[in-house]
Amino acid sequence: MQQPHAAPGPDAQALIERARRILRHEQRTGHEDAAVKPGGLESFLTRWAEDWSEQVRGAPTESLAQAVARQLSGYRALDPMQRTARVRAALALLDGAAPRTPDAARPADTRPASSPASSPTPSATPRPVTPPAPQRTLRPARPAPPVREGEWPLAAPPQKPPEMRRTSIAATRPSRPEDAYLLEAPVTGIPGVGQTQAMRLGRLGIETVRDLLFTFPREHRDYSKLTKINQAPFDEVCTVMGLIWEVETKRNGPRTRTTARISDETGAVRAIWFNQHYLQKQLTPGSYIVMTGMKQRFGNSVQFSVRSHELPEQGDLINTGRLTPVYPLTEGLNPKAMRKFAKWAVDHCAPFITDYVPAAIRARAGLEPLPEAVAQMHFPDGYDELHAAQRRLAFDELFLIQLGMLTRRANWQDGPPAPALPAPAALIFDQPDLPAELELLDGAAEGEEIAPTLPQTGLWPLTATCFEATLPFRFTGAQRRAIHEILADLATIKPMSRLLQGDVGSGKTVVAAAALLAAAANGYQGALLAPTEILAEQHYRGLAPLLEPFGLLSVLLTGGMRAKERAAARDALASGQAAVAIGTHALIQDDVTYKRLGVAIVDEQHRFGVEQRDALRHKGSHPHMLVMTATPIPRTLALTLYGDLDVSTLDELPAGRQPIITRWRSGGQRQEAYRLVEREVEQGRQAYIICPLVEESEALEAKSAVAEYERLRTQVFPHLRLGLAHGQLRPAEKDRVMRQFRDGEIDVLVATAVVEVGVDVPNATIMLIEDADRFGLSQLHQFRGRVGRGTEQSYCYLLSKEASATASERLHTLETTSDGFALAEADLRMRGPGDFFGVRQSGLPELKVASMADTRLMAETR
Repeated sequence: MQQPHAAPGPDAQALIERARRILRHEQRTGHEDAAVKPGGLESFLTRWAEDWSEQVRGAPTESLAQAVARQLSGYRALDPMQRTARVRAALALLDGAAPRTPDAARPADTRPASSPASSPTPSATPRPVTPPAPQRTLRPARPAPPVREGEWPLAAPPQKPPEMRRTSIAATRPSRPEDAYLLEAPVTGIPGVGQTQAMRLGRLGIETVRDLLFTFPREHRDYSKLTKINQAPFDEVCTVMGLIWEVETKRNGPRTRTTARISDETGAVRAIWFNQHYLQKQLTPGSYIVMTGMKQRFGNSVQFSVRSHELPEQGDLINTGRLTPVYPLTEGLNPKAMRKFAKWAVDHCAPFITDYVPAAIRARAGLEPLPEAVAQMHFPDGYDELHAAQRRLAFDELFLIQLGMLTRRANWQDGPPAPALPAPAALIFDQPDLPAELELLDGAAEGEEIAPTLPQTGLWPLTATCFEATLPFRFTGAQRRAIHEILADLATIKPMSRLLQGDVGSGKTVVAAAALLAAAANGYQGALLAPTEILAEQHYRGLAPLLEPFGLLSVLLTGGMRAKERAAARDALASGQAAVAIGTHALIQDDVTYKRLGVAIVDEQHRFGVEQRDALRHKGSHPHMLVMTATPIPRTLALTLYGDLDVSTLDELPAGRQPIITRWRSGGQRQEAYRLVEREVEQGRQAYIICPLVEESEALEAKSAVAEYERLRTQVFPHLRLGLAHGQLRPAEKDRVMRQFRDGEIDVLVATAVVEVGVDVPNATIMLIEDADRFGLSQLHQFRGRVGRGTEQSYCYLLSKEASATASERLHTLETTSDGFALAEADLRMRGPGDFFGVRQSGLPELKVASMADTRLMAETR
């Protein structure tokens, strides 16, 4: 953190030590303003500031005196909690200006090392000693008589029930430099947090007060509705408030039982605690108590088994009588302690959080101030306040993602220009129907016929004249639209940054080939980066024949190639002999150079980090970038996941594709699927069997690929050729098995989710998915897309022993729907965005509050 002042000289150091001693003495004496007599702390501060101005020169150090004076201004009028925070903030400023010397670090008195006041961590703000809240001793004038069940005592209660104080926070005010010290202070500055608790909090990623404030509850349990004792239902969790009349603790061997008689105006009940003998001293007759638990009958008696309780007179309700937060925990850290630490941080430090959203924008968007939202997210006054806090914090998360994406886009497109790669529509389309705005990009006036001439500025004279004419099929409408959008991007010097998304089998490879052809027509090379060697080989076999009629050479470059083959491919790229490079990470190695790289294409881009995409960009002179994905993504989610990209969508399948027959079977109905597998293999076809686990697990009842492979190989299909592929195999071994399956050497491939995005095997016609209820819709759709890639009818069996209501809805939806984009919308609604991409894979920050399923809020932030 940047310090607000420079390193002090000797005079300033002495003054800092003097002030530090006084403030630490004020801490040890309970912030009673008795450390300095006469006049108190404010009088001392006035004299100290005068000495400072006389002995210390220079604006940087003078600003420290001003900051300390401002922090302790009006100290005498503050309450104990405010004094604690102010002294702590002033000490943080002094410690930041000059680290404590060993002598200064030692308290003036000989307090034990474990004392909070005498064991600050190095370079940390001192731990405050929070004085106990003043408590009244409430005693009835004479002992109250026992109260029978259902009977109200004759004497009136000694005091009125306490008011349920609402959580509130000071209005947002301009941030000050010293405020940051409080937020960045280590958690050991929180009362009750020693080194052991700090270590436990550290396991949760909580090291500073700010970390704690932004570690939000997983949920809130509603203990806010107070029920009258006689109206409390039996055997249901409820919360009651009443007056303590008598307390008794009995021991039975190692167990203790504490009983308290509690009453309100409707009746009385015996409250029971087990093995909490210390409550005998805490539960004072004449005090009020709020309890959450269950009212139960035991023979002829009624008792209240207490789960949590609090005494309202000792401060705010934290554990009961309210919407109670439930935090993530770790071994040794109990819920009550975590709530206590969080409550202290909220009460004393949440007001110091800087709200970076201007008030005018907050008002227009209907957003809570950030400090108030953080406080209500921890300890909400009610459901309305909780929802308002969630909306504000979710808005911030999504807004920052959008801002980061658009900044990345601006940095990319506002950088050096890309090469302009104009290509006439006649080069791509057999019957051009280019929109008017794209015709002008080709240099044709409105109404003119586009000439079929090709630019001959490149390294490779093109031998064919029209891409579509060389294909055995016609482009779909979606393919034509996507190619038009890509050609328009390539024709300008603004670098293209576009996402091409399409369902399995929608024809992305042909669209990519059109972009590579446009680059080659202008004398520039293209590169396609794939996540695995087998996918790179598949793209090479698909793209090379498409570009071959134009006389263009494509080369394959992967890490598994022989050194001689790699050297030949590198030489062809460096000399310009090769127009297209297809490969894995080998494409971005230091020893690979390109003659003129103009278009970079990334397939299944979520498997690559931002750094890898940037490395490919830097291989050329700021090339145009096209990324592809086979996972259908709802448009709103795509704008967030790919806010730095324009989006082209292939939402049509090529003509002649047969729909895949999908069947959901449960219980022992898998024999039907096995018979179909045998029938298909007898006819020369192949099958996939997918399992959710690699190996058997005691914690999960689900099929494992290893065990299922052995069972199927020995008991079900002993006469067939089976293969096994999963993520724990070495990449070379996994690729070997996939190649054997592709080449027809394996009849049935037993695998895990590694085949979700995999090699095309047109001969595979049946897909069996074990424990299908454990997968999301989008993932199941990806599995299903592995079959049906040839001309034969294909099948997908969803096998599930028993499925929950939500899982049943997913399986039924997949059984009746083949539209990948409709399934993506349904999956987003049912399970959220986690199925699309992992947070780390997509480069997005982890969302604590927001959900990408909230498309309405996402659109607002956009």
